[in-house]
Amino acid sequence: MKHLLLIRFSALGDILMTIPVIEALSRQNPDLQITIVSRPFVGSVFALLPSNVHFIGINPREYKGIYGLWRMFLELRKLHPTHIADLHDVLRTKILRCFFTLWNYPVSHIIKDRKARKSFLNSQVKIQQETSFERYKKAINKLGFEFELKPQPLQLFECRTKSYVRRIGIAPFAAHTGKIYPLKQMEKVVSILSSKDIEVYLFGAGVEEKAKMEAWAAKYPHVHSVVGTLGNMAAELQLMSTLDAVLTMDSGNMHLAALTSTPVFSIWGATHPLGGFLAWNCNKDHVIQREDLRCRPCSIFGNKPCKFGDYRCLKGISPDEITNKILG
Repeated sequence: MKHLLLIRFSALGDILMTIPVIEALSRQNPDLQITIVSRPFVGSVFALLPSNVHFIGINPREYKGIYGLWRMFLELRKLHPTHIADLHDVLRTKILRCFFTLWNYPVSHIIKDRKARKSFLNSQVKIQQETSFERYKKAINKLGFEFELKPQPLQLFECRTKSYVRRIGIAPFAAHTGKIYPLKQMEKVVSILSSKDIEVYLFGAGVEEKAKMEAWAAKYPHVHSVVGTLGNMAAELQLMSTLDAVLTMDSGNMHLAALTSTPVFSIWGATHPLGGFLAWNCNKDHVIQREDLRCRPCSIFGNKPCKFGDYRCLKGISPDEITNKILG
């Protein structure tokens, strides 16, 4: 029996982008055993995939240095994989796949094409770049596994009960400042929706985000913070699947919400949806961005500081523009 081992440790959005690819691969190849190796906290989402998909949670910090990676290699060998695909292509995974290659395993890896990304940033005319979904698929195809990747909603839950009350989720945070809509303006978005008797559910993670979301929930009627209350990521996903829309940044929560059939509206600042990281099956008409700024995108990942210091790409989007887009 063929057993494909897939490796992807970070970041959250990139891990979640493997899910539509693995879902299609597993359903079209039911006799193929698939194991994804990633960080433990995402395991609950992968558990929603077909039964021939398995998950191994590994914290890379527990396998430091060359000897730590050797130990990880020995542990992964015990899973008896027949093929290895490195969907991360960083130093850690390069060393791992080197070990597998030396032991004569068929190995492939994702091609990031940094030259194309740099050219995209410098080009005045933005052309759709190859997506991470396509890059993941190519890495798997190299090992001889064929499957189609069709842009369609995933069916991870058997039942998606919609409420008769309009319910909108908002995930206002991201990993970098260049991807976060100013919180004062986002609070205005929340207040507008609240004033229209729309139930608003706030998503986030960590102590600071929890405090901010609870403050908004206490201040405005119909607003609920679910930060730290749902137990795991699959529970967040299930709640998102019952909502009428979800508003996110270019963030992990965008990719999480996109795994449902709920419409996802995303705000883009320093980054650009044509850069290859727009979430699965997202409607491009639901993208909210300023298209009149020649300075954007200034970064593929949004991790560079604004050269003007004011993040005008985000501040220049009004709360009314966002609510009008969501409410139609």
